[in-house]
Order: sequence, then structure tokens, then C-alpha cells
Amino acid sequence: MKQGKYGEAVPVVIGGMVLDIQATSSIPPHPRTTCPGQVHYVQGGVARNIAECMGKLGTGPFFISVSGFDMAGTLLLEYWKSAKLPTEEGIRRHQDIKTPTVCHILDVTGEVAAGVASVEAVEKFLTPEWIQQFKHMIRSAPILMVDANLSRPALEASCRLAAESNIPVWFEPVSIAKSKRIAPIVEYITFASPNEDELIAMANALSSENLFCPIEKNKCSTDTLFQMLKPAIWLLLQKGVKVLVLTIGSEGVILCTKGEPNSWRIGLEKSHRHGFSQQLFETMTSSSPSNWCTDSKVLERSPNFLAVHFPALSASVVRLTGAGDCLVGGMLASLSAGLDVMQSVAIGIAAAKASVEVDSNVPSQFSLETITGDAKIVYSAAKVMQHQSKL
Repeated sequence: MKQGKYGEAVPVVIGGMVLDIQATSSIPPHPRTTCPGQVHYVQGGVARNIAECMGKLGTGPFFISVSGFDMAGTLLLEYWKSAKLPTEEGIRRHQDIKTPTVCHILDVTGEVAAGVASVEAVEKFLTPEWIQQFKHMIRSAPILMVDANLSRPALEASCRLAAESNIPVWFEPVSIAKSKRIAPIVEYITFASPNEDELIAMANALSSENLFCPIEKNKCSTDTLFQMLKPAIWLLLQKGVKVLVLTIGSEGVILCTKGEPNSWRIGLEKSHRHGFSQQLFETMTSSSPSNWCTDSKVLERSPNFLAVHFPALSASVVRLTGAGDCLVGGMLASLSAGLDVMQSVAIGIAAAKASVEVDSNVPSQFSLETITGDAKIVYSAAKVMQHQSKL
């Protein structure tokens, strides 16, 4: 059985490795013409970003993906090697593979205004047969993360391998369209991390008909947004998702569970720490601020449904494209290091803040002092969201 650098089993991440071409306009873009701005080539792909973030937080996963021998593939793999990221053994390379590439048009605020994705190679070449070669890695992992770029057969094969050894599975929706791929695998999913629009799409895919409408969230408070989204959240929890990590942009994250005994303390049974991840664990557990997160009496008042709001941190925004992936990467690294889900959300938000303040999707490095300091601020400010008993 193959194991990690330090002899222990490591998390497994499966999904897209993409070259992002990011064009940022310096004025509001107009249709049918060019506008001044800057163009950057950035290492991207949801799963790749998450794996890189985890590696830089001291929990390098085993990464399973595909890449071609073309210019885009060469750029991605050269960076992977230079950054001393996890082993390349799980990355399938073939002359027929056209490396997944995405072109984003970003507006003056750093938000995606439009984009074109050419990522068919993930579905075509990241096959169940390729994934099956690494079944021992998956079965021994503390957690498996799959992104929705995978084909349905590949998603099902990955989740079944994890289920055989009771390995928790994290589903990252990627986009509104691809988020619907949760439908055939929802019974295997422990964690899911949608934004509001992906949540609605997932809920509709899991219901017999389109019961949920997109949310109009202009000038909407976090409490009001939560009340509107609650039926969709509850549906996912009823269908089997144990922990829903709902991202709400600049307002932060709403963490939702069914409120079963100790669900708010969810951590991973297998955890391994060394280097940065050991320091992360020690710092967060030795001096976590005291608040409701450690008050079981408060949490046990919501036995059927628990929702907790974690605020975002103020940031000097450069680019927003890596924030969601670093949130997930930060959470996965923290969970794998032995932190509970509450502490992990706080670390994830701190990692997301660091990502939006740089040009790349993932910062070149993380500061332990900054990450843990920011995480403690988030943790202290987290609040249980009020809701009616009827869902």
C-alpha cells in the first residue's frame, strides 16, 4: 500500500487540473470589442487548487487528475514540481489529452464576469479504471475529496471505494450545472460545499421536480438569506449529506448539520500531523478562544437542525477566483490534522482571506501566525443562527 511522505496514509483529492487564463479589465467591459487590462496565466482547477492549498498548510494529499503534453500541461506540471507539491503519480498524462483550460473575464472588482471552460479531458480521461489503480490510497485515506468535474461513473467509482472502508467524502460542486452530479452519489457524501446558487441546483436535482427557485439576494441580510435557503439546506441533509458548508460570498459561511449528538464536533477518525499541520493543530487547540463553540448546553438546544454563521474577514482584494477553493483546502487540511469542523471552518475562512489578497489562486505560502490569528477572530465571532422548529 502506498502511503504519504511520512509513512502515514494521506487525504486523497480527485478532480480537475486546469490552466486559468484570467483577463482583468481596467474599465467595465463592453460586448463586441476589447478593452484595456491585464492577462495572467494562473495554475487552476478546483481540485488542483485545493490540493495545493492543503500542501502549503502541511497536509499534502495524494492527487488524482489528468494533464496533456501540450503547453498548458507543461506549465502546470513545471509549477507542480517547483513548488514541491504532492507526488505526480496520480496525474495521468497522455499525448491525446488536451489539458483542461479555462478563460475568465474578470470585472474591475475581481469577480468573474464571463468565462469559457474547455475541461472535457477530465471526464474523458479521468476514468473509473484510472482511479481504481489507487484504491489502496483511497481506502486508507482520512478523507476523500471529489470535484464535480468528474464524470458520473468516475464519481460513483470514487465514492464506492471510499464507502468500502467508511472513508468520509467531500463533494465540491464546481459550478451550477455540474453541482447536479451529486444526485446519484448523495448517500456517500459527508461534506458538501456549495454556494447559494449551487445549493438550489443540488436541491432541485435531488427532488422529484424543480421545487426551489434561485434566490434574489440583493440587499438581503444573512438571516433573511438563511431563512430563504433553509428548505433547500434541509433537503440535502435529509438526503444524506452530514455537513453542509454553505459559502455566502463576502458574508462568510453558514455551517449546517442535522444537529444530531456531537455532529458539531465532527472530526476525522484518522489524523496525522507534522511540520506546519502540527503547529496549526497545537496553536488552535492550545489557545482557541472560549465561546459558544465549546458550550454543549447552547448547541444541544437545537437537536434537529443546527446552523452556525462564520463571518468573512476584511481583506484587500486582488482577485476572488481562489477563495472558495482555499476555503475547502483549509478545512480539509485542518480536519486531516485533527481539528474539529468548527475550528476547520475558521481556518478555511482565514485561508480564503489570504488567497484573495494575491494574484494567484493559492498564496505562495501561508503564515502560521496570520492564519491562526485570523481563524481565532472568525471562531470567536461565529453565531448560532435562529430558526423556527418547522422546516
